Amino acid sequence: VKLLEQEEQRKLLSPSQQRIVDDILAEYEKGITGTYLLHGITGSGKTEVYMALIEKVIAGGRQAIVLIPEIALTYQTLLRFYKRFGDRVSVMNSTLSPGEKYDQCERAKNGEIDVIIGPRSALFTPFPDIGLIVIDEEHEGSYKSEGTPKYHARETAMEVARLHGASVVLGSATPCVETMYRAKQGIYRFYQLKNRSNRQPLPPVQIVDMKEQLQQGNDLSLSYPLQDAIRETKDAGKQTILFLNRRGNSRALVCVDCREAPECPRCSARLTYHSANERLMCHYCGYSQPAMERCPSCGGPMKKIGTGTQKVQQELKTLFADLEVDRMDADTVSAVNTHEHILDHFKNEHVPILIGTQMVAKGLNLPDVTLVGVLDADLGLYSDNYRAAETTFNMLTQVVGRAGRGDTAGQAVIQTMVPEHKVITLAARQDYESFYELELELRRVQQCPPFADVTLVTFTGQDEAAVLRGAVKFRDSLMSLLKLPQYASEQLSCFGPAPCPVAKINYNYRYRLTLRGKLSRALRQLLAHLLREFSRDKENREVSAFVDVNGFD
Repeated sequence: VKLLEQEEQRKLLSPSQQRIVDDILAEYEKGITGTYLLHGITGSGKTEVYMALIEKVIAGGRQAIVLIPEIALTYQTLLRFYKRFGDRVSVMNSTLSPGEKYDQCERAKNGEIDVIIGPRSALFTPFPDIGLIVIDEEHEGSYKSEGTPKYHARETAMEVARLHGASVVLGSATPCVETMYRAKQGIYRFYQLKNRSNRQPLPPVQIVDMKEQLQQGNDLSLSYPLQDAIRETKDAGKQTILFLNRRGNSRALVCVDCREAPECPRCSARLTYHSANERLMCHYCGYSQPAMERCPSCGGPMKKIGTGTQKVQQELKTLFADLEVDRMDADTVSAVNTHEHILDHFKNEHVPILIGTQMVAKGLNLPDVTLVGVLDADLGLYSDNYRAAETTFNMLTQVVGRAGRGDTAGQAVIQTMVPEHKVITLAARQDYESFYELELELRRVQQCPPFADVTLVTFTGQDEAAVLRGAVKFRDSLMSLLKLPQYASEQLSCFGPAPCPVAKINYNYRYRLTLRGKLSRALRQLLAHLLREFSRDKENREVSAFVDVNGFD
């Protein structure tokens, strides 16, 4: 019976899917390994291609690793692979205890499992003979380690594959600019899937100008067109996903009189208002305090500004009193109320609306979702990171792609204050190629990847003067060494030190140097040498330093 259930899950590949599988396997069987980029629109059946490749690899006695960007996707992905490959599939992620992780490693070493699924930590599963590594949604910033060392799973996967004689398949509807550049340069083999596997078109997208909504007297988070679309979707017996990449109730409390907003005493960041427990919370260090009605500085009244997922959920309950609403963000996900529990409840109980942060934007395959609404689509456009436009485009394209994945056509509504912005309009059209060409030219002018590296050297410590002193000394040593003859051909610009965008986190002050230029092997060795010297210097006892090359934060 189990075998029959598994066989039912083996879908007939489309001609374009089959050509990709045949091409990669032909090279694999000849012992030719490499990196392959699979650029497929949302819902085009990339996972079916992965499974067909993995089936051949494990049939030959080798193992496969499948990396996914969000822990929220683990359960859904695991279920699809389990139905295909049975209990030879397992999972590795941060929800497992140290003992459970050890057990999974032992099972992998002993040949009890063939496929491991999980976020970037799954890459280090000790399989004896890896044949294939798949990185799904390869553009995602979560593949870059937040702690030190700041490795990227993509580069690390390629080294693991080299050691095992394996191949790497990168999949995305919106590949990272650097990845697409390498594919177009012929460094990676390039394949495309241009149609959805269910033959449904990509959902039509309506862009709503929120400035006009304010002029019409609507100061809610949900525009009138989105409210109407939610009602129509509910009447049709279908479901809605709403995406807002900010949790909490409101962005901050601000004094009406003196305009001051409470800040975290440990960090240089405003506190976010959470109405569930009437507290102000810091999303960097976890500090919280009771919300106040009066300003502690001048005694003036406090006003809530900005919007978070919690506030949207409250607005939905006011607008649609008869509709149940699920919410999935860092505040609702817990050891008991897991991602799996929330998604199961949304799907199995046919809850009309799911509101969430980036957890709901990636990889979810929910056939009854026919409407996607994006609130504050321009939220991430104006950060100081050179990836701001790329991240916004990718997020919008991915979340819009959650609609219409079943038998019914979908639709999407994007709400923004800048409806004419090129990134917004291109994402609404799902026009990756035009965005790529535009972004590539900007990167060329700005000397950013793939044309040069942006390297951040960050210094942290509780004594601000010591942190700044250490950063200046590091910079001076670097600039002095770059004048030596062996570095004459290197072109590296150094800016700073300057405070980080969030200058203090959990009592630790943060300064950084920004280096621009191609980071050659010689320059990498030079930075490693300077870091060692920095750590040995007694004056830097209370200061930490680390390097991040082409980071996502």
